[in-house]
Amino acid sequence: MRPYTPPAHPFLDVVYSDAQLLVLDKPSGLLTVPGRDPSHKDSLASRAQQDYPDALIVHRLDMDTSGLVVMARGAEIHRQLSGLFQNRRVEKRYVARVWGEPGQDEGEVDLPLICDWPNRPRQKVCFDSGKASLTRWRKLAGDGQTALLELLPVTGRSHQLRVHMQAMGHPILGDPFYAHPEAQGAASRLLLHAQELGFEHPALGHPMHFFCDAGPAFEWPTE
Repeated sequence: MRPYTPPAHPFLDVVYSDAQLLVLDKPSGLLTVPGRDPSHKDSLASRAQQDYPDALIVHRLDMDTSGLVVMARGAEIHRQLSGLFQNRRVEKRYVARVWGEPGQDEGEVDLPLICDWPNRPRQKVCFDSGKASLTRWRKLAGDGQTALLELLPVTGRSHQLRVHMQAMGHPILGDPFYAHPEAQGAASRLLLHAQELGFEHPALGHPMHFFCDAGPAFEWPTE
């Protein structure tokens, strides 16, 4: 098991806040919620609750994934925001840098997923008892060796994007669970970032859209 050494700076990156909700930029390497082990107490949720005691987690990102996370302020807003996610009324856009370059410009991966219990938290494709999982993707750039993809998860299964990219034959660079050694060693972290979120504000009723830059590891060289 890898040692848990979450980044300390910035301690909490608040993208947006109001009386009903928070939008935070989670760094790679930080848990969304505390783990069972006492050494895994530090998390995005526990950090946020130091300044916003009423903050409640609505959805999660993998520890290795960076990007936008929404938290509700209070139980009623938590119920409403959770409903938006459950009913697929939240627009989610990720970017990932993957091994190799897909031959097509866009496509989708429709493969059912289930927890690989002997190797948890890993997930696996299972046509017998897996849950339906759908990811749409679009190629943004590529050089034959790696490619930058836009990923649009229609469903929200655990590790969905990571397993689907592996199943395509294009694992995400730096993935400690699903990438082959060469792809894993090609980056110092998992190059998967939750870049955009869009939803209707549950209290104010108007559309909200948030963007969080992925950073230099995702930038493509320009001539």
